[in-house]
Amino acid sequence: MEELLNQMGKRILERRKQLRLTQEELAERAGITSQTISSAELGKKALRPANIIRICSALEISTDYLLLGTVTNEDYNKLPHKIFKLTPTQYRHLEDIINSFVTAIQEKEGKSVNTDF
Repeated sequence: MEELLNQMGKRILERRKQLRLTQEELAERAGITSQTISSAELGKKALRPANIIRICSALEISTDYLLLGTVTNEDYNKLPHKIFKLTPTQYRHLEDIINSFVTAIQEKEGKSVNTDF
């Protein structure tokens, strides 16, 4: 149980930082206390089911991702909606970022590089 709580806490922390939120800001978005966020990130205390749902909603992640670390279709389906809102220039910039990321990952893993979409 302790390892599960630590992994969940790590995922909350990483996603909160990715969204550039403080613990207080996340707590406000989720309608819970910043102490609850702190305890969850540290893996000190199990979250109530209602708080898990609130945190997932505030972080825009699925409960599967928070609990198990798996990315679901629900998670994947959120990205296209964000992409469709980009201007053409922003879209091309994102494409460059993705290509650079894929190239770096493939080179690290020793795989051939193909960034064609």
